[in-house]
Amino acid sequence: MTIAPTHDWDGTSGENWVVHQLRLDLMLEDFGAAAIAAANAQPGEHVLDIGCGAGATSLALAERVGSNGHVLGVDISAQLIARARSAQPDGVPVTFDLADAARASLPGQAFDLLFSRFGVMFFDDPVAAFAHMRAALKPGGRVAFVCWRSAQENDWVRLPMAAIRDLVTPAPADPLAPGPFAFADRDRVSDILATAGFDDIGIAPFDTTISYGYGKTRAEAVDDALALAFAVGPLSRALAGQPDDIRAKAAAAVRAAFSAQPGETSVLIDGAAWIVTARNRNL
Repeated sequence: MTIAPTHDWDGTSGENWVVHQLRLDLMLEDFGAAAIAAANAQPGEHVLDIGCGAGATSLALAERVGSNGHVLGVDISAQLIARARSAQPDGVPVTFDLADAARASLPGQAFDLLFSRFGVMFFDDPVAAFAHMRAALKPGGRVAFVCWRSAQENDWVRLPMAAIRDLVTPAPADPLAPGPFAFADRDRVSDILATAGFDDIGIAPFDTTISYGYGKTRAEAVDDALALAFAVGPLSRALAGQPDDIRAKAAAAVRAAFSAQPGETSVLIDGAAWIVTARNRNL
């Protein structure tokens, strides 16, 4: 992926995702399952998993395509690709490559399906990126991905950022800039795909309860959710460089916000995404 400078996937961001991989996979599990269901991968198909991370979705897709199919998982984070390769079971039809899907040299008309779990919102030129990847898709081939809706609809952002609003003023965000919420506008997503050469575009809302953080007890779960928010996401960027007293006040405020949510072994919060499907336009 081509990414915004605030998302250093081959540096700190990639390291944080490796450290918190199990928690993040738990958080994203329902979204990935919904996108995989929409993708409807069939035995024998070849799939490109864009922004595959540590490989959870690639392995799930490989189960569906079976021994006569194949999944190529690509990501720009060397740390995440290394984790994916280390966890790959023997005999599973999947390969993991360190590559930028927007620019990588991909085989022409080789894939039946382009898939992504939250890996397509970081392209600096999404139309060009999808057009490039479309060249690797067979005629009539499919696209299926999940992307976040707005920050206001997602408690993993809304709760901590609301908690610190009297302490820190985050830098203004460009809603169209590469980042987690670059595809929040449904019409924009449709326009990007249509311009890149796709039709039969479907964009459906998907809402679920996210298990955020994990602990054997309620107190441990809240502690873990707080640690995760401080390590990954907009809260970590908003507090970067802040003095210790501000960070301590922010921690107390965010802890209180998470403590008000239900859940025993995880903090249960609302999550909102789009499940997007499309087909390679036959020209």
